Amino acid sequence: MPWIPRGLRHGIVTSGYPKRPDGYGPGFFGHVEVAPARGDGPEALARGDGPEALAAAVDECPTGAITFDGDVVRLDRGRCILCGRCVALAPSTFRADPGFETAGHGRRALVVPAAEDDDAALAETRARLARRVRGLRRSVHVRHVDAGSDGAEEWEVAALTNPVYDVQRLGVFFTASPKHADVLLVTGIGTAGMESPLRQTYDLMPEPKVVVAAGVDAASGGMVHAGYAARGGVAGFIPVDVYVPGSPPSPFGILHGILEAVGILGSRRHIGAEGPKDEAGAR
Repeated sequence: MPWIPRGLRHGIVTSGYPKRPDGYGPGFFGHVEVAPARGDGPEALARGDGPEALAAAVDECPTGAITFDGDVVRLDRGRCILCGRCVALAPSTFRADPGFETAGHGRRALVVPAAEDDDAALAETRARLARRVRGLRRSVHVRHVDAGSDGAEEWEVAALTNPVYDVQRLGVFFTASPKHADVLLVTGIGTAGMESPLRQTYDLMPEPKVVVAAGVDAASGGMVHAGYAARGGVAGFIPVDVYVPGSPPSPFGILHGILEAVGILGSRRHIGAEGPKDEAGAR
């Protein structure tokens, strides 16, 4: 039995996230950050790169994730496939940052920097979702639906059940039946042929239910975006509560999105084999 000496040699490989920080994050290209503006006026708002460099970044972005109107630069992480072209063309404005906790409550949460009126709206969205999922007290069951993926996200979703991530230690389980599911995890661009199956799956789920769109394909359609066979993401079919950017997002990113969706993060509760507990240990 070779697994015995191997286990003794390597010890426990299962991550302690989210109870403990995981060392995986700092070395992972998780998202692109837009540098804050310095000073006033278009020249300063160009962060030292200049309008020409920013215009080139806009033109070179394969998914149209960057907008620059001569004054404000914004990046839509719901479209960003992390190709790194903007970082190479305008390094003073765009920065490749590590980390996997990138999930956002609502589509507007993925646009950076956020508009002035977005903070209050996002706070209300998060609070509304927290009130809705308050009844999810024990194990959380996830139904995964591929709505037209290229297969990249599916590898990451499957990894959640391996010994490194082991989502079952958190009381998160995958189920084949939508009638038993609390969370609908959707990947893929949202093809026309998947519209009816996706809606049927959503309708069969009991309340309270939550939808997590994993990957830029599910968020916006990605490289395909929209066409005769696609709808530019899955929000046109069913309401989406939490978006996980990335192409594909990492397993930790997807796990973070699920935990955000069911209110585990930010509520100071953690899920274990016996269900969620608060800080006093009560269930």
